[in-house]
Amino acid sequence: MHTRAGRIPILDLSPQISDNRWPARAFAGEVVPFAATAFREGHDRIGVALLLTAPNGVTTTHPMTLLAAGTDRFGTDVQLHEQGSWTYRVRAYADDFATWKHNATVKIEAGVDVELMFTIGEQLLGAAARDTHRTPAERRAFTAAAATLADRSLPTTERLAAADNPKLLVWIARHPLASLSSESEPRDVIVERTRAGVGAWYEFFPRSEGAKRAKDGSWQSGTFRTAARRLPAVAAMGFDVLYLPPIHPIGTAFRKGPNNTLDAGPNDPGSPWAIGSAAGGHDAIHPDLGTLKDFSYFVSKAAALGIEVAIDLALQASPDHPWVTEHPEWFTTLPDGTIAYAENPPKKYQDIYPINFDNDPDGIRFEVLRIVRHWISNGIRIFRVDNPHTKPLDFWEWLIATVNAEFPDVVFLAEAFTRPALLQALGKVGFQQSYTYFTWRNTKEELEEFFDSLAHDTADFLRPNLFVNTPDILTEYLQFGGPASFKIRAGLAATASPTWGVYAGFELYESVARPGAEENIDSEKYEYRPRDFQKAEEHGRSLAPFITLLNRIRSEHPALRQLRNLEIHESEDDSIIVYSKYLAGEFTASGKPDAILVVANVDPHSVRETVVHLDVTKFGLALGESFEVRDLVTGFVWTWSADNYVRLDAFTEPMHILHVTARKELGR
Repeated sequence: MHTRAGRIPILDLSPQISDNRWPARAFAGEVVPFAATAFREGHDRIGVALLLTAPNGVTTTHPMTLLAAGTDRFGTDVQLHEQGSWTYRVRAYADDFATWKHNATVKIEAGVDVELMFTIGEQLLGAAARDTHRTPAERRAFTAAAATLADRSLPTTERLAAADNPKLLVWIARHPLASLSSESEPRDVIVERTRAGVGAWYEFFPRSEGAKRAKDGSWQSGTFRTAARRLPAVAAMGFDVLYLPPIHPIGTAFRKGPNNTLDAGPNDPGSPWAIGSAAGGHDAIHPDLGTLKDFSYFVSKAAALGIEVAIDLALQASPDHPWVTEHPEWFTTLPDGTIAYAENPPKKYQDIYPINFDNDPDGIRFEVLRIVRHWISNGIRIFRVDNPHTKPLDFWEWLIATVNAEFPDVVFLAEAFTRPALLQALGKVGFQQSYTYFTWRNTKEELEEFFDSLAHDTADFLRPNLFVNTPDILTEYLQFGGPASFKIRAGLAATASPTWGVYAGFELYESVARPGAEENIDSEKYEYRPRDFQKAEEHGRSLAPFITLLNRIRSEHPALRQLRNLEIHESEDDSIIVYSKYLAGEFTASGKPDAILVVANVDPHSVRETVVHLDVTKFGLALGESFEVRDLVTGFVWTWSADNYVRLDAFTEPMHILHVTARKELGR
């Protein structure tokens, strides 16, 4: 009878998603923790190794170590650089040398079975000496060590010490003296390009950039040409992705006016998400913004500044969209003969028809794929997908797999403010990034639980893009927290996740909400919103310098460009959150370890004093070791240990972003 356990059982491999239903995910340059549970009967020692096959077919072996005593859980961290499909297996084996070494040390020191232990050791090393896969130097060393173990004329301590030869131990670690080997089933990891997991996003409406209002109240829309003038400032702040809301023609039927009213005037531009008019649909550009040539000009100007342009993929239509007459079967017709418009109670979107994906699924799939390919051919590699949770999951699984098979560099961001199971499932089926609940996690307790879960529970499939605000979201925290709340939220987002985002106006502390709503009054969704960013900065009323600093810190510290390395530490204050991010030197370009420690006052209305308690082993130091920290915000330098006093004034500097340096690295 075939058994599934294996001679040495190997269970619960990680990373994997839903029992390997979908491949786990990583991005190029990400340090991925691999783990498995392995054990055997009795007290004999085992060894565990990761067998990792790269996209080029080369397999490497990585020893796995016990993660915690008594857990039988083994792991190792590996940095995956090459984009493509990786496969891994875990091998477990009886570690004959480790078993003998443990038993020999205990028994020989106790005077029990002394010569028997030496004989077993001599046989083990003698077998290694006869292994033709080893180098001549190795075989000579094993022969000499075996002879020393067998030499009864020598003191027992000297005989036993022969098995502790450093070179011998390195060779044994590289090629263990093993038996009873078992291997797990293979598991897959898809490694996507770095931008799929690392980036700083900025969002603006191109129609507002350069928009002008005449004395008669009419507007002249901004264009891609005028919007291009804003690009150098976006690049100067350190952003590398620019996200544009829908750039397509906007319908006139049931067009929304200011603040989502139903009485749009002749000068009101309407919501960009009400896509489609006589001028075209999802493959067209709004005439006010220019032509496809103007769009290409904008994309090229952004690329020259190191910025990728992301556009919105909003699968819905205004009543004026060509689809409505050409493909009425793509919508839901009600018993009274009308087409159902979009709702998210209590919100109503009379200007938008949702698509019914069940009436003609093949036709809809073909059309959406055509649209995505169209924009890819015009230089787009990133799509922010509007409300993906209102579309069938299998549609997204098909679309993303189909697109990525042809264009592996394309990234899809899910704007999925929905239930956890559905939000996570979108990541499992292929979305490279997702919006999250970050905007509604504001207290220390909420943030600790949220950050820890992002780093350790869902990181195999969910990459969080921590946008601090959106055109739809202006939380009470920002409405009533003053400038300090904006600084706190930016600092948390930029340091907790390798991907974060800002919607224009955040740097100007825009915080006045429409009564009864969680969005800005006079929302840019429904009207033009030109802003004088330069004037605000000249008068010291802009957060842009701090945002610029955050993005520079992120670019200089590779630990902040990882997700899975976030560790929570303790403070004695219920509003002071403490977390670290650490990257070992073997994973950095410089070869030096990188450790960042964030201490933040999340109460924007207070000054807080407390003591923080650090587990220094989480950022590469030994217990009891003191170290130097340099505040990357203020430049102040202190010597710290595991327990430290802090004072954080929300009205001046609400957070420390500390670079940790071991004293031995300083030459002390």
